[in-house]
Amino acid sequence: MTGPTDLPTLPDARFTGLLAEAKALQSHTIELRRKIHRRPEIGLRLPETQAAVSDALAGLPLEVRLGESTTSLTAVLRGGRPGPAVLLRADMDALPLQEDTGLEFASEIDGAMHACGHDTHVAMLVSAARLLAGRADDLAGSVVFMFQPGEEGRHGARHMIHEGVLDAAGSRATRAFALHIWGNEPSGLIFCRPGPFMASSDAFTVTVTGRGGHGSVPHRAIDPVPAAAAMVGALHTMVTRKVHVFDPAVLSVTRITTGTTSNIIPETAELEGTFRTLSEPVRALLRDEVPKVCEAVGAAYGCRVSVDYEFGYPPTVNDPAEAARVLALASDLFGVSEAEEAANPLMGAEDFSYVLQRVPGAIAFLGAAPPGDDPADAAANHSNRVMFDEGAMARGVALYAAYALDALQPE
Repeated sequence: MTGPTDLPTLPDARFTGLLAEAKALQSHTIELRRKIHRRPEIGLRLPETQAAVSDALAGLPLEVRLGESTTSLTAVLRGGRPGPAVLLRADMDALPLQEDTGLEFASEIDGAMHACGHDTHVAMLVSAARLLAGRADDLAGSVVFMFQPGEEGRHGARHMIHEGVLDAAGSRATRAFALHIWGNEPSGLIFCRPGPFMASSDAFTVTVTGRGGHGSVPHRAIDPVPAAAAMVGALHTMVTRKVHVFDPAVLSVTRITTGTTSNIIPETAELEGTFRTLSEPVRALLRDEVPKVCEAVGAAYGCRVSVDYEFGYPPTVNDPAEAARVLALASDLFGVSEAEEAANPLMGAEDFSYVLQRVPGAIAFLGAAPPGDDPADAAANHSNRVMFDEGAMARGVALYAAYALDALQPE
């Protein structure tokens, strides 16, 4: 990663005391984070989490609306002057994982854990709403707080968009910002980059059908096993020969299932995998090429082939001006050394991409490796042992608030 360069100098007066105010709210931020962490919920139905957010926002001058197709929550803060709307998002759902951290506030739900830090996102955004409510007179416009379920593969952002979250303030949001905590970077570091920052994510399943038979007479059968094995190598080779080396794509075959015992040639074999890209043209190319490769290999072995897709999220593309805004704000709030432009995109996927397809904005990451841990060796997001430094959350609260204050500053 490299530090931001040629970023605009921002007037300090607008942010005087902002980080101190966020730190003053730290006990509330931690309390809510731990409450949600103990009771993780998965998918699009998160009633306990929605209720916890609603309770935490009670008493603030917000217009609150609950979701219909999901347990989402949208809150609108009206500024002291008219103006556009800015959207701030926090995702709320957990992962299907058994927690093994030993934390005193560890998950009480078997098979569910906030292993991606969405509990911290919710707590930071709630505290940012509280902070901004106290500065509403400084806002020329409205802030839309988007509390979203179903980020982990359930397209929760798309549900909220269909229900009008982008227009919740009465007009289309003009900018959008999301923050994601990260266990493998130094605590408090903000990193972001313009353009493609995270990948698309699509899954495929290939069914190879031959003709079963006895293992002692393979010439009387049509064996799908060697056909499936050949497809793995062919698919991996295809990426290196069809995709430009400077337009990244990752394809991984992650599961092969076939057969029942040693002396039976099975009738079918199944492959499953994923491919990830940073551009829609390459994504479309791989969608076309995967069945072509598998059908050609299958034909060479005398097998029939069918390919099914589960289409995931599109690439997450940060608006260059908004990514620069985030880095400039982080540099102003926390110091130049605490804001870095990421050298490379991440090949993980994020459904905030649906918002960024419609509204100029950015997603940034907040480092939160536990104190004393080497960030490179710390348990990563999605690990059953991941832990995040709660001390980093005050910076997240301040950055959420600063983004809104900067984007909605009076002219």
